[in-house]
Amino acid sequence: VHLVESGGGLVQPGGSLRLSCAASGRTFSSYAMGWFRQAPGKEREFVAAITTNGGNTNYADSVKGRFTISRDNAKNTLYLQMSSLKREDTGVYYCNAQITSPGRVDAYWGQGTQVTVSS
Repeated sequence: VHLVESGGGLVQPGGSLRLSCAASGRTFSSYAMGWFRQAPGKEREFVAAITTNGGNTNYADSVKGRFTISRDNAKNTLYLQMSSLKREDTGVYYCNAQITSPGRVDAYWGQGTQVTVSS
C-alpha cells in the first residue's frame, strides 16, 4: 500500500488542522491505521490508531480530547483532526498502515507532513 499525507502547515497555538492520508494499492479497509509524529531531535512517537472498520480508536495521553482519528474506507483515506494545538505538537506527522497475517505483521509508512505550531 502506498500512503501520501497532506494537510500540514503552520498554525498558531490554539488553532486547528486536519491531516489526511490517501492510500492506494491493496484494500484499504484491511489495514489498521495510525498516526505517528517525530519532533526535531526526538524519536518517532505514537499519536493515534484506528481499527479496520473504524470501530475502535486509541490515543496517546498527550493528545486525548484534542485530536480525533477517523477513516473513510470508501475514499481510502485516513484523517487526523487536530484542535487546541500546542507548540509541543510540532513535528513531522506520519501515516502508518498495518496488516496482520499468520506469523507476520507488515507495516507501511507515508513520507510525512510537517506541522508547525508557532505564533
